[in-house]
Amino acid sequence: MRQLTVRGFDDELSAAIKGLAQREGISLNKAALRLLRKGAGLTDDGAGRPRIGDSLDHFFGSWTQEQADELNAALKEFDTIDEEMWK
Repeated sequence: MRQLTVRGFDDELSAAIKGLAQREGISLNKAALRLLRKGAGLTDDGAGRPRIGDSLDHFFGSWTQEQADELNAALKEFDTIDEEMWK
């Protein structure tokens, strides 16, 4: 496993790492790695797969059909490609 020295942790970042370590019952190293992976958009399992995100998950299945139809109608004009723009 590779090592990397990182300098310049400010008090706020240091407190965030320590807080995560205490809350999760993990080492400072594991807490720092978890935050680095999250910031890089990677999964926690170390598989290296980029994570697209889950910030919109709470919207899935929450719209009525009427709301979905309204959104689709509002976005309909974006289905048309202006050929002149791509020349």
